[in-house]
Amino acid sequence: MELSNKVAYLKGLMDGLKIDESTNEGKILKLMADILEEMAGTVEDIAEEVDETVDLVDALDEDLGSLEEDFYDLDDDDDDDDDDCDCDFCDDDEQMYECVCPSCGDRIMIGENIIADGSMDCPNCGEKLEFDFDEEPDEE
Repeated sequence: MELSNKVAYLKGLMDGLKIDESTNEGKILKLMADILEEMAGTVEDIAEEVDETVDLVDALDEDLGSLEEDFYDLDDDDDDDDDDCDCDFCDDDEQMYECVCPSCGDRIMIGENIIADGSMDCPNCGEKLEFDFDEEPDEE
C-alpha cells in the first residue's frame, strides 16, 4: 500500500470515529492528518524523481561505456592487464618490475630506465629508493 493510501485510510478512520474538531485534541489530530497527507505526497514525488534519476544515470552509464569501447577500444579483459602503466616513469616497450617501498609498503611498478638511473622517490611517501644491481661474479 502506498504511503498516500495509508494516510487516506487513517483520515477515513478519523472520520469514522467522528472526532470533534472543535476540541483541542480534535484540532491536533486533524492537523496531524493533514501534515501526514502533505508529507506522503512529498515523499512520493521525491521517490518518483529518484527513480527517474536512476534510470537516467543507468542510460548515461551505458552510453559512456559504449563511447569508451569505441574511442579507447577497451575490452573488459583489459582491466586484468597489470603490464600497462599510466605513470610518467614507464615506457610501454620496456620490461616492468615491481618494487615495494620499505617505508610505506606501497607497491610500485618501475621500468628498466628507472633502475638504470639508480634511484627514485617513492610516489606515495617521498622516501628515496635506491637500486643497486651490480653484477656479482659467478662462483663457478
